[in-house]
Amino acid sequence: MMTKGFFTPIVELRRKVFKEVASLALHTDSLDEVIKEVDDIPYKIIPGYKPQFRESVFRERAIIAERTRLALGLPLVDQGEHKRLAKAVEKAYSIDKILEPPLVNVIPAACEACPEDQFYVTNNCRNCLAHPCVIVCPVNAVSIVDDRANIDEKCVHCGRCQKACPYEAIVRFDRPCAAACGIDAIESRKDGRAYVNLDRCVVCGMCVVDCPFGAVSDKSEIFQMLLALKAGKKLYAIIAPSFVGQFGPLVSPEQIFKGLEKLGFKEVVEVALGADIASMHEVKILIDRVPKEQPFMGTSCCPSWTMIAKKYFPELYKYISPSHTPMVATARYVKERDLEGKVVFIGPCISKKLEALNKEVRQYVDYVITFEELAGIFVAAGIELTQLSEDVKINYASVGGRGYAISGGVAQAIKRNMELWYPESKIKVMQADSLSECSKVLTLAKNGKLDGHLIEGMACPGGCIGGPGTLLPTKKARQIVTEFAKNAPYKYPYENPFAVRKKEEEAYEEARVKSGKVRHAVEGKNTAKDEDVIKIRNNAEK
Repeated sequence: MMTKGFFTPIVELRRKVFKEVASLALHTDSLDEVIKEVDDIPYKIIPGYKPQFRESVFRERAIIAERTRLALGLPLVDQGEHKRLAKAVEKAYSIDKILEPPLVNVIPAACEACPEDQFYVTNNCRNCLAHPCVIVCPVNAVSIVDDRANIDEKCVHCGRCQKACPYEAIVRFDRPCAAACGIDAIESRKDGRAYVNLDRCVVCGMCVVDCPFGAVSDKSEIFQMLLALKAGKKLYAIIAPSFVGQFGPLVSPEQIFKGLEKLGFKEVVEVALGADIASMHEVKILIDRVPKEQPFMGTSCCPSWTMIAKKYFPELYKYISPSHTPMVATARYVKERDLEGKVVFIGPCISKKLEALNKEVRQYVDYVITFEELAGIFVAAGIELTQLSEDVKINYASVGGRGYAISGGVAQAIKRNMELWYPESKIKVMQADSLSECSKVLTLAKNGKLDGHLIEGMACPGGCIGGPGTLLPTKKARQIVTEFAKNAPYKYPYENPFAVRKKEEEAYEEARVKSGKVRHAVEGKNTAKDEDVIKIRNNAEK
């Protein structure tokens, strides 16, 4: 990802929009006030008469207005229409979910109609005597014009000329949003501007972070969520395992939890808890179904990966695990304890917003926001995380549950559980991160090359730590999440009192009977007794 981990002007503008929309929710007392102030947001972000980034200050404000519209959860307006934000904001003024597809949108006024995939001859061309670029072209698209190589419209993008040039004078480039998409969901309108083909899109959001003009953006529901908070609703934050380090090197995980509590959340829960629950469930499914009922099993934690299977490999979709994603499993944990509470998932993911629109999931997850959106909320609320205390325990998850955020972490957690529960079973693992790699792996599975495997699919490079809603470079995030996982209070999910409940106890007992052993998580020793598991659960209830 080109801009990932860098504080570019695009990142700054996005966060300013989130901050202003959050301020609108937090610091107004009525719809009339919102209507009065919302049209001022483009002028606050782009003040004065001099443009900051483009040729016209009016174009810049028009783009900010559309970004604000999306941040309010509203759809874009048609390019030729003029609609003030104040005319539409009434629909956004709600504590209920108003989000509707499409979630990922190209803002026409911001798109620069970048050239599509092509090869280009640079000034490095020396018009050499050999002319290997001309010789290797299979369609005669390369010729010498005005003492340098020229590539015409007959080019079939085979790349042979680029490889043959001794001066590396030929470069290939594509519009960055399309290059970031591994399933060719970015297409062109007649005017050359990009648009998202919704029939192909799996809402991974890679185009959002890779467009160097900031022309692609996603809808948000921070406005509705904050209105619910202000209205006195009981909101519970469930935060994805990739949260550590996302708010700066001086901010501890405990301070992030404290910040959410100060914002008004009743409780903050690690989604790694749901990962523990899911990983235990998936062991059971693997043992029961692979290879007796199905040739392999795909993980289910990444909605975009699941959508790739459903859209492009429908015959394989039935082999994706039926387990709830960690988000849903954690939300169910919260709802079981407070049916009146509203659950807010906070994470790196845009596709989770789409997952939360699913009829079954909506009963558990009320809002979904990203780390980047939360950063804007903290600024609007005047919360400085580094100044908060750290007197909070974060003890909801095991090592494996926290490792779900990293590519390979899901499969490894399930594998470790399998080895613990069923030591005689030998599980084979395959993993893929990025849409293109996911497609390749599913092609192998379709051809029978991955029978007997557990296949982990992640749409984002690096896993969830590389998601479009993150704030941290992926490599650095991997280091921080790995260290945080190592310090988890439980080595295995079966030690986790929040995860070991009735259903898991029954599965544990079944596995114990089948194996003829009582295997326990602590240091891999076979020392556990049934009452140990019950004791752990009872302690959790206390």
